[in-house]
Order: sequence, then C-alpha cells, then structure tokens
Amino acid sequence: MILYVLLALLNGVLIGTSRAVNGQLATRIGAFRASVWNHLVGFGFLTVVLFAFQRWPGLGDVPVAAYLGGVFGALFVAVNSHVFPRLGAMNASLLVISGQVLSAVAYDCAEQRSLPSALRLLGVALVLLGLVLPRLKARIESRTEGRTEAPIDHSRDKDPKNV
Repeated sequence: MILYVLLALLNGVLIGTSRAVNGQLATRIGAFRASVWNHLVGFGFLTVVLFAFQRWPGLGDVPVAAYLGGVFGALFVAVNSHVFPRLGAMNASLLVISGQVLSAVAYDCAEQRSLPSALRLLGVALVLLGLVLPRLKARIESRTEGRTEAPIDHSRDKDPKNV
C-alpha cells in the first residue's frame, strides 16, 4: 500500500512540474499548440515504453466510451496550460485539486449509491478551505491598507524635557 501512496505523491509532483512546463510553453506558442506538443511527445514516449515491454493493448479491449479519457486529458492539458500562467501555480493547482476532489466525491456517491461519510466531507471542506483562506487574507489586507494611519511618534514621551 505504501508503494501506491508514494507513486501517487510522485505523480502529483510530476503533474505540478508538467503544469509549470506546459504553462511556459503556452505563453510562447498558445495553450492548444502547447497541448498538441505535450500529447505528441507523450504519445512518442508511451509508444517506446509499450514496445519495450511488448505489451501493446488491443483497441477492442475497452468500451468505446472509455476513450473519452483521452479527450478529457487533452482538454485538461490545454485549459490548464492557458490558466496556469495567469492564475499562478498555487491558485491553479488548488482550483484543479478542488475540482478533482468534488468530482471524485460525486463519482463515489454515484458508484456506491450512498452519501459520503462525515469524515470524507470534512476532508473535502479542508481542501476547499485551503482554496478560500488565501483569498480571505488578501481581501482583509486590501481593506486594512486603505485605512492605515501615520505611525505615532512616542520618542517625545520618553524625553524628560517634554514632561
């Protein structure tokens, strides 16, 4: 089990790195062109890996609807390449992760035909709180910046001549 946890964490690091690289490429050549290059290079890499392991999958081994994952993946890369440089790494990542968490909970509810546990809902709330807190802090700071007053000079209070 620990191997799968470590692989998932490594995958998260690779996704974050991929977003940064694709975001830089998108600012130079556009989001959809960056997505095309991303997928062409990925296709080439995976083709080499599949040939190396001699395990080329059959096209009829999965339902046709399962190939929509490729469409969703390509769209994800293109949209992410577009928003990543505009929102920044942290905001884009938190928004993507929040969307993934919300859709995963909905998917699990539909598959299991039951509502999520209170603990799972708390986990979702914490992820969403991570998205909201920086925005609240920025809003509070922007409001207080408009009301800053000149600092009070207390040096005269310590001078015995002014007493």
